[in-house]
Order: sequence, then C-alpha cells, then structure tokens
Amino acid sequence: MDRLLIKNLSVSIEGKKILDNVSLEIKRGEIAALMGPNGSGKTSLAYAIMGHPNYTVDSGEIIYKNQNILELSPDKRAKLGIFLSFQYPQEIPGVSVSNFLRTAYNNLKGIKVDVMEFLKKINDKMELLNIDKSFSQRHLNDGFSGGEKKKCEILQMAVFEPEIAILDETDSGTDVDALRVIGEGVNKINKNSNSGVLVITHYNRILKYLKPDRVYIMMNGRIVKEGDHRLADEIEEKGYKVIKV
Repeated sequence: MDRLLIKNLSVSIEGKKILDNVSLEIKRGEIAALMGPNGSGKTSLAYAIMGHPNYTVDSGEIIYKNQNILELSPDKRAKLGIFLSFQYPQEIPGVSVSNFLRTAYNNLKGIKVDVMEFLKKINDKMELLNIDKSFSQRHLNDGFSGGEKKKCEILQMAVFEPEIAILDETDSGTDVDALRVIGEGVNKINKNSNSGVLVITHYNRILKYLKPDRVYIMMNGRIVKEGDHRLADEIEEKGYKVIKV
C-alpha cells in the first residue's frame, strides 16, 4: 500500500526546535487526524512535509514512493502527488477561481488542458461537492467568507486529485453548514480517488463527518498518543488534560 511515512523527524526554525522525533504515516485510502492544542507543532509538520524553506530538518526522513522527499523542492513534492490545504488561503483579486485552478492544474500535471474541457471538469467537481457553479467565476478568495475559502481549498483538492492530502485546520472559521459541505466533500474525494488524507485540527467537530482511521495527538512538538476515532471523542469530552506527557 502506498503511504507517506514520517520517521523520527526533528525540525527547527532559526535554531529553535519545534518538532521532536515525530513519526506517523498517511496511508492511501485512509483518513488520519492530527490533533493538539495551539502551538503544539501541527502546522509546522504540514509545512515541513511540503518543504517550506523556513523549516530546517535536523534529522529524520519523509518517505514517499520509495524515496526520501526531503531531497525534493516543494513543487516536485506537489507533482509527486502531495497536496496542502492552507489554514489561511491568500486572496488574489482579478484572478478567477477557474483560471487559477486551470493554470495550477496544467503546471502540476505538465499538460495544457483545453478551456472547455477543464470547465467541464471543474463543473463536475463542484457538483460532486455541492458547490454552486457560479463559484468558479469569482475572484480567488476575494471577499470570500471563512467557509467559502475552505470550500475553495477542498475544490482544489478535488480538481488536482492528489494521492496524499494534508488539510491544515480546514474547519477553522467555518459555520455548521460549510463544515458539513467540507466534511462530506473530503469523504467523497477520499472514496473516489483513493487518496490518503491527514486532517489537522484542534477540535473533534469535523471528525464527526470524517471518522478517521487513526488519530495522532501532538503536544510540544511530539506525538504523545495514537489511537482510533474514539481517541478524538475522548479529547472532545475531557480535553487535552487527559493526555499524560
């Protein structure tokens, strides 16, 4: 089974250690959740996986498709099939969602898709995700609500069809209705494309839609506990204080 395997990863920024000997895996066809309080290192792990230049890997490996991807630039990691949904998506006035997605898709796949062919593709994905088709003609994240920005990130995931998707706090800034659309959308994409998904979150609310196969708890830059979806329920009920560090 294809999987992204993180082995004993330690990462620092400007000499300060932020991840300490982290190990976890994301299997294709499965949903994993990474939970933890603010400042625990969850987003830092996502950025390290994608190769953000501000993050220095001190030790460890990230293995995918029989290679250590730490040796690859961020764009090559993306072309290998790894996708990151941002916690705070950028606004780009003047660029439509459709044009942005087509340009990014062509670059990612190394092809040039016909405009009408791509329009059909994006319309099919919006229908799958229950997103109004007018959405694609709006300017990217310009004037979007928090929930609309996160829907746009999930639309990107659906269009790009990554093999491994990392969703960084996709549930933040969303209302109940948007959260349902996002959760159901991730489930559909996961089922249709056999992608592996790592959902990074503080709370259990999005996991009620996703029901992860595995849950990792991160505190102070370390994975301190691992379990199934029942671990997320326990955190929801009792808080992170039940985790003995």
